Amino acid sequence: MLSMIDVLILAAYFVVVMGVGFYFAKRESTSTDYFLASRHIGWIAIGASLFATNISSEHFIGLAGTGAASGLAVGHFEWLACIIVLILGWIFVPFYLKSGVFTMPEFLEKRFNKTARRYLTIISIVGYVLTKISVTLYAGSLLLKHVLGVEPMTGAIIMVVATGAYTIAGGLKAVIYTELFQTFVLIGGALVLTIIGLNQVGGFEGLYAKLPPDYFHMFKPWDHPDFPWTGIIFGAPILGIWYWCTDQYIVQRVLSAKGLDDARSGTIFAGFLKILPVFILVLPGLIAAALWPEIRGDMAYPNLVTGLLPVGMKGLVIAGLLAALMSSLAACFNSTSTLFTMDLYKPFRKYASERELVLVGRIATALLVVIGLLWIPFIKYLSSQIYIYLQSVQAYISPPIAVCFLLGLFWKRANGKGAIAALFVGFILGAVRFGSELAFKAGRIDGGLLSYYASANFLHIAVFIFVVCSAIFVFVSLMTDPPAREKIAGLTWSLSGEAVSGVDVMALPVLAERPWWRKINILMSVVLVLILLMLWWKFF
Repeated sequence: MLSMIDVLILAAYFVVVMGVGFYFAKRESTSTDYFLASRHIGWIAIGASLFATNISSEHFIGLAGTGAASGLAVGHFEWLACIIVLILGWIFVPFYLKSGVFTMPEFLEKRFNKTARRYLTIISIVGYVLTKISVTLYAGSLLLKHVLGVEPMTGAIIMVVATGAYTIAGGLKAVIYTELFQTFVLIGGALVLTIIGLNQVGGFEGLYAKLPPDYFHMFKPWDHPDFPWTGIIFGAPILGIWYWCTDQYIVQRVLSAKGLDDARSGTIFAGFLKILPVFILVLPGLIAAALWPEIRGDMAYPNLVTGLLPVGMKGLVIAGLLAALMSSLAACFNSTSTLFTMDLYKPFRKYASERELVLVGRIATALLVVIGLLWIPFIKYLSSQIYIYLQSVQAYISPPIAVCFLLGLFWKRANGKGAIAALFVGFILGAVRFGSELAFKAGRIDGGLLSYYASANFLHIAVFIFVVCSAIFVFVSLMTDPPAREKIAGLTWSLSGEAVSGVDVMALPVLAERPWWRKINILMSVVLVLILLMLWWKFF
């Protein structure tokens, strides 16, 4: 049971979040206001929003659970993200801002064709249901059940209503500024629990004494079932490029920037923040394994919350958990509504009013949330470590999309037919893997090539799909006509100095970089990379 102090802390958290959210609800009048926060967000809010959007309840449950089961290796995904967000800021963002797009599918249409846009829109929405919405709700309801005693479905419904209220009303600006507040609550709550846990286990010396040495080595053998070094080096970056550089859920934050300087600084700030999860989310899993050797999987973090925290601290940590949950849900709701409205509805209703577009986005969000709730009961059949489940599903979706964006930016010969061929083949390969994995876990596949394909590490599968899709893309592009120069002007690396066709320059954010700001961005990027290299060396 929570004490009155804990209840008051939680109440204060909800009052602030709802107050911030509804404050901005009165300021959204156009689709640009609602879906891109008027393109007027500064770098601190962008960086905090990127971090809070990414860190959700499945990170608290999944990172700690996997840490308890196998050690620090799962933290590779967090530290690799530090590098990938630099790639987002230095390579991808200039093209996105210059093109003036609302969504990533819209960018694919500008670079390739309408079919590529429709594919990415549909696969993104479906992917949000299968991974982001459903897993976030499942992990959040699991936390609330074990920490507060709330039934899972009841908890999921409560979270959707609370988060959906200000998200639907206020749009991206409400989401970003609530995430700015939630970032501090999230980090603060997780840090408190980590410090208390370390003290309880006897510090780092006590932790080293109670756990196997391999728990503190991040690089695992190539045949490790979850985190082989080959998969981490070659496969994880593919997932990272897709997630951090091409996924609407993340990229929508930088699309809202005042200008290129703010967008780039925001990604660098997010990179520094992404160092933290290994210490405040994965490390608690190791602490739980040291304190309770019998603990496994998804119960590590809930056990720490209920078993270690004193009066007052429990309310703060639970507020941090709710901040992680609500920030990611809000981001997903808004991104989903943006995709549906701008990539499916608006092309169908070309003369729809601004008011109509905002209304459709709100309705679409509500419908997709219901679908996400219906999917929750099926997640338990895939993996007890839900963070690995999340990464594995993304591994089947991401390779062909990453191929299209990378080749589209760096190879001007890449054309729409090659993109569609790669996306189609990638979808088939991913669907076969997903279906065969379910059948393999159910005992319906035993032996043969399909069994190997179903059971191989998901990171290795990502590499395989990426290579096949790249080969298909290149072959089809070379066998068909090249794209017209005016089609790809400003959208590929070799033609980056040219203007993008059909874009209203006056509606774009500030693209010119200030020299002093650019120097600071370069310096901080180098510092971030050096810190990461030292950390990898320490935990090699």
